[in-house]
Amino acid sequence: MLTRNNIRLTLKGARVVLAAAESKANDMRVPVNISIVDEGGHLLAFGRMDGVKLSSIAVAMTKAVSASLRRTASGPTPTAADPNVILTLGLSFATNGSLTGIRGGLPLFVEGQCVGAIGVSGGTEDEDVQVAQAGVDAVAKLT
Repeated sequence: MLTRNNIRLTLKGARVVLAAAESKANDMRVPVNISIVDEGGHLLAFGRMDGVKLSSIAVAMTKAVSASLRRTASGPTPTAADPNVILTLGLSFATNGSLTGIRGGLPLFVEGQCVGAIGVSGGTEDEDVQVAQAGVDAVAKLT
């Protein structure tokens, strides 16, 4: 087969992901920035909660783009348990900062296809991952 039909994340779907992540952040009492991108890393939806650090806006965006383009969670390469600092920084430099070694970005999959990603920043890395996971779980409930 030379072509295939691609499943796409819609704005409505991105808003569902955003709402689920925001709800989780509220439950945790952690203000965050939440970025939802499509499979190519292009912005679909963004939320900035009251009281969040403004510096984390760009970080949330980068985490989402990184997860979308790599089709895997953002974070150290190869894993947080056994990171390679040179490789992790090298990927960031080689992509003009499009990839990050900071955790908090997760890809969104539907029927095995990456349809986008969520990036969260404002809390600790663990908190950001928990909030992002709520968005991932929302996609799973829709499919």
